[in-house]
Amino acid sequence: MLLKKRLFLIVLSFVLLLSGCSKSSDRFFSYKDHISNAKISIGIELSENPFFAEKIVVIPESGFDAGDDLVGAEAAFLCDATNKEALYAKSPYKRLYPASLTKLMTALIVLRKGALTDSVTISYNASHITVPGAKVCGFEEGDVISMEALLNCLLIYSGNDAGIAIAEHMSGTEEEFVKLMNAEAKKLGASHTNFTNSHGLHDDNHYTTVYDVYLIFNELIQYDTFLNIINQSSYTAVYKDRNKNEKQMTFNTTNLYLRGDKQAPEGITVIGGKTGVTYRAGNCLVLLTRDENNTEYISIIMKAGDADSLYSDMSALLSLVTKNNGTE
Repeated sequence: MLLKKRLFLIVLSFVLLLSGCSKSSDRFFSYKDHISNAKISIGIELSENPFFAEKIVVIPESGFDAGDDLVGAEAAFLCDATNKEALYAKSPYKRLYPASLTKLMTALIVLRKGALTDSVTISYNASHITVPGAKVCGFEEGDVISMEALLNCLLIYSGNDAGIAIAEHMSGTEEEFVKLMNAEAKKLGASHTNFTNSHGLHDDNHYTTVYDVYLIFNELIQYDTFLNIINQSSYTAVYKDRNKNEKQMTFNTTNLYLRGDKQAPEGITVIGGKTGVTYRAGNCLVLLTRDENNTEYISIIMKAGDADSLYSDMSALLSLVTKNNGTE
């Protein structure tokens, strides 16, 4: 009887604790219900991520002042990352192909489980990508390069060969590495996501959503190494070929804001982000930006029609920030 009484008190305390959670936590439960209604399991117990909802932005059920016609892309998201507030969302849970936004999860695995000082030997698979138009750094079989350099090449230049080299070094095969990617996605609550490779070249069963991309990117910006990498406009990789001769190659960022080819709205500083493009995924971009008050924002565009419309849509999203701040 005494044991039953103690168990009752423990359960009662837990219920009272949940009922006292913040509105952010309540909205996370609403998001979990949304996933349940869609018959997709979140894949984790909330107890695995204590106070998980306190660290993320959750999209409210009510709409936003700006309509779906703000951007022409299939899906979009904008949030105040500093104050954890959603500012705009269009089709946030729609299943889409991520293209090279996939590399964000590859990078997260490196930062969580890898060693940047490791020496990585480029394999035949990594150096012989046969997909037409695939973006590659051009490493050759037998080249030896540091994990840190590969991570820079992965995020700045979006080299698909860098993604395969990382996966094989860390897990033996890309297939095994993909298991890590999907497991980490579930831990983050990215339950609408399934990865089949480490780079984002098209596969019908390789998909995500704008909101899941936010969850992954939001985790990455906790790492100073990631922030330093995505802020660079170019990177020079120094490595050795199979004969131990030192070589180097310089790679420019794919981010047109950082290259100066596109201009963000006045008052917005682009810290960095990640691009992605394939025929099926369209043009994609996730950004971290900062306004004049040092408030940071995460903005995402997925499946824009072309590069010009991608950056036009992104600038339209960022203009919402300046309007909210009264700087226009």
